[in-house]
Amino acid sequence: MIEHGHATHTGLRRDHNEDSYWADTEHGLWLVADGMGGPGRGEVASAVALEAAVAALAAGADTADAFRRAGTAVLEHPAQATAATPMGSTLTALKLTGDTYAAAWIGDSRIYLWQDNTLLRLPHPETASDAPPEVATRATPHAPPRNRATQALGITPTRELDAQPVTGTCAPGMQFLLCSDGVTEELDDARIAAIVARTDLAAQECVDHLVLAALAAGGRDNLTAVLVRIS
Repeated sequence: MIEHGHATHTGLRRDHNEDSYWADTEHGLWLVADGMGGPGRGEVASAVALEAAVAALAAGADTADAFRRAGTAVLEHPAQATAATPMGSTLTALKLTGDTYAAAWIGDSRIYLWQDNTLLRLPHPETASDAPPEVATRATPHAPPRNRATQALGITPTRELDAQPVTGTCAPGMQFLLCSDGVTEELDDARIAAIVARTDLAAQECVDHLVLAALAAGGRDNLTAVLVRIS
């Protein structure tokens, strides 16, 4: 069984929300996008990236190809020509197919895995090339390499996007957290882990707690979190 919770918030210092997200248990698909480019552009970039990626994944494209299509959609959007600076978006995606998962990201939004009472940032595939997915996802936590963290759909040339997914086998008790940097700028991994660990709460309640905690810590940016539980 899959349970999910999701929420987004403008934050306390912004007057508009450039984040977008998608949560669909029926098709096993969850995404978070964080746009950039300013009012009227950042929210467009994240929405365009999200729509293109969802359409590609729903049509059977693999994750890397879906990200490339999303990048092309943002690059080719008419709004790119209306300002001196480009608009772009981060993107994180989780797709569950049967008993397997594929998780990918571009930019500084994050995907965490909760397993065996430990919260891990999913490693870059290159770090796990010689290990089975179950071992790789339980490796020492580390952030994605700088090239992936600093790329953005609509800004990085499509051919240069590094969106190969981390894949593995699902197991009961696993949780996946997708979130924009508005959450991780305010909450460190230990604080996030303490909230995700609250399995006495529903997934939606945990997400609400994450958003409230980030707001209480300052809420300097837009906040989006999607939590997926497997039982």
